[in-house]
Amino acid sequence: MILYPAIDLKDGNAVRLYKGEMDQATVFNENPAAQALEFVNAGCEWLHLVDLNGAFAGEPVNAAPVEEILKQCKVPAQLGGGIRDMATIERWLDKGLQRVILGTVAVENPDLVREAAKAFPGHVAVGIDARKGMVATKGWAEETNVNATDLARSFEDAGVAAIIYTDINRDGAMQGPNVEETAALANAVSIPVIASGGVSSIEDLQNLKNCGAPLNGAISGRALYDGAIDLGEALKVLKA
Repeated sequence: MILYPAIDLKDGNAVRLYKGEMDQATVFNENPAAQALEFVNAGCEWLHLVDLNGAFAGEPVNAAPVEEILKQCKVPAQLGGGIRDMATIERWLDKGLQRVILGTVAVENPDLVREAAKAFPGHVAVGIDARKGMVATKGWAEETNVNATDLARSFEDAGVAAIIYTDINRDGAMQGPNVEETAALANAVSIPVIASGGVSSIEDLQNLKNCGAPLNGAISGRALYDGAIDLGEALKVLKA
C-alpha cells in the first residue's frame, strides 16, 4: 500500500479542515512546497494535493503553490479541487502533475470523466466523497442522492486509474477511517481504491491494510502534521 501525505491548500497555505468545514481550517505550513519536500525527503513516494478554494470556486485557485510543489518535488503527485473541464485537466498534466482527481464532475458530468480517462490513460482518478454513504459535491457543500458504491461502479469500464474514497465525517476528526465502508467499496469494483478521511494512527493503517480488500493506499494529513503518525514507521508498515 502507498502512503499519500495530504497537502490541502487554502489561501496559499497548507491547512487541514475539520470534517470539511472551510471555516474550521488550521494552518500547518505557510510554505506548502517546503512541506511537500519534507514528506518526500522522509521517503514518501506520492503526494496528494487538494485545492480547497478551487473545489468551491469550480476552477483552480491555488495554482501557484501547486506549481511550486511540482517544480521542487520529484515524486508523482495527484491533485483535486476545481478541475472540471478538459482544458484544465490537460493544463495540469502538461505542468507535470501525474494524476488529476475529478470529484464534482464525476456526479454532474460523468461523460467528461470517461472522455478524460480515455484521452489520458492512467492519469485520471475519481474522488468520491461521502456522508453516510451518499456523495457530496462542490467542496462537500452539496449533498446528493447518489450512492457512493453505485457511482464507483458506474466508472468500472471507463479506465480510471483510481478511486479516492473519503468519509467526510471522519476527515480531520482524528477518529479513525471508515474501514468497513472503504473495504466494501473496494470489493465492489476492480478499480484501485485509495482510503481517505480519519487516518490518524499506525493502527488505522494496519486496519486498512488488513481490511480484506485490495486497497491501493491511504491518505493521511492532520495525523502527519500533529505527529500522531510517525512517517517512517507508517511507510514501513504499509510496505511490509
